[in-house]
Amino acid sequence: MTAAPQEVAATAPREVTARLTGLVGALRAHGLGIGTGETVDAGLALEAVGFDDPERMRAALAATLLHGEAQRRVFDRVFDLYFPPSEGRPQEPGPRTGEDPAADAARLRDRLAAALAGGDDAALNLLAREAVGGLGGYGASPGSDGWSSHRTLSRLRPETLLARVRALREGGGAAEPEFADRLTDDEIRRRIEDFRERVRTEARRRVAERQGRDRVARRAVAATPDRVDFLLAGRAQLDELRRTVRPLARRLATRLAARRRRAARGEIDLRRTLRRSLSTGGVPVRPVLRRRRPGRPELVLLCDVSGSVAGFAQFTMLLVRALHDQFGRVRVFAFVNRVDEVTGLVARGGADPAGLGERILAEATVTGWHGQSDYGTALGEFAERYADALGPRTVVFVLGDARTNHSDPNPAALKRIADRARRVYWLNPEQPALWSTGDSAAHAYAELVDMRPCRNARQLAELIGRLLPV
Repeated sequence: MTAAPQEVAATAPREVTARLTGLVGALRAHGLGIGTGETVDAGLALEAVGFDDPERMRAALAATLLHGEAQRRVFDRVFDLYFPPSEGRPQEPGPRTGEDPAADAARLRDRLAAALAGGDDAALNLLAREAVGGLGGYGASPGSDGWSSHRTLSRLRPETLLARVRALREGGGAAEPEFADRLTDDEIRRRIEDFRERVRTEARRRVAERQGRDRVARRAVAATPDRVDFLLAGRAQLDELRRTVRPLARRLATRLAARRRRAARGEIDLRRTLRRSLSTGGVPVRPVLRRRRPGRPELVLLCDVSGSVAGFAQFTMLLVRALHDQFGRVRVFAFVNRVDEVTGLVARGGADPAGLGERILAEATVTGWHGQSDYGTALGEFAERYADALGPRTVVFVLGDARTNHSDPNPAALKRIADRARRVYWLNPEQPALWSTGDSAAHAYAELVDMRPCRNARQLAELIGRLLPV
């Protein structure tokens, strides 16, 4: 069992260092860049605030380890595994054999409604522990084989308590105006969702005590938005990912500008360097560089907007649009089984990024007589209709999983595109182990162009920053 705060304070020299290094290791596994100096600062911060109050420890570690608010959600969930709130923790209850689970749930619901109405955080923490211990256990062993937040919440159903909590808050008083009712309901829903997160945290904590904190911290904590797999992201995750477009674009623009400055200096002019070295006895003290004339590349995106790859394509469109100042020209084309230019739609997409996909499907001609993706037809149509978009300064990014629905992949059309453009890169959101399985023509296309796996926003940013010419 996790030690209570006074126990943590007493064992700090032995345990806190191990917990801190475990916390940092888990955060690094989730992609947070935390250096040795920051880890030392975190240890000094803990020493300064003490070990009696987990929330003060949380604030101190967040201030020393995190680089942005987007990392806070992952940090909080990992922190709760290594330094959980333990005040007043009772003996952990297990599944109650021989009692009526429905009666247990009803009693907990009554107490939960009262705690939600009063905003009692201590009571909500206690109820989360009791709910997981009493309703979330599964297995045949006396101490339970495991705990499930889903099982707990499906039995407790806190989302159905809205009307009861509102009645308790009003206490039978006079009716409030309609706008006040809406504010009250929004606050109650926020508290209910907060309680659901407490239940999830408690279930993870119990599983971590049995399976090990390090393992659970790495596997059971949701990744930061930039590490979420494009093909597995839900609507809420995609919405959160779109909010990272502008900060990510600013970082990429800085990186591209730095590369451009370095490249503008050019290579060493050997003949002029040797001539200058005559004045210093043949020692090339000051090398002469060939000055490069800066020229920004032209970028073409060719995006599959069908099915599960649509979120990947839309995010990339928005990211490239935010980076448009870094290119001489940007043109965006979308396809399912027909190709149409959507540069204008993407340019207006900043006002409503979540609705970009629907606008493309509604206003652009990207489908023919059926709605399935057809790479062969789309590539052929692009090579014929939009050959003017390609040239010696053009870099083409093809975005898609290369799944042709068993139609002709038409590699000759891709070769014509590659022959006219400076470079063609294919970004595939599927893992390489799935390439050329089923109806995928990935390996056939990879023989003609440079195909790279690109499964999340972090990989996408790295690829764009590394592959684009300067």
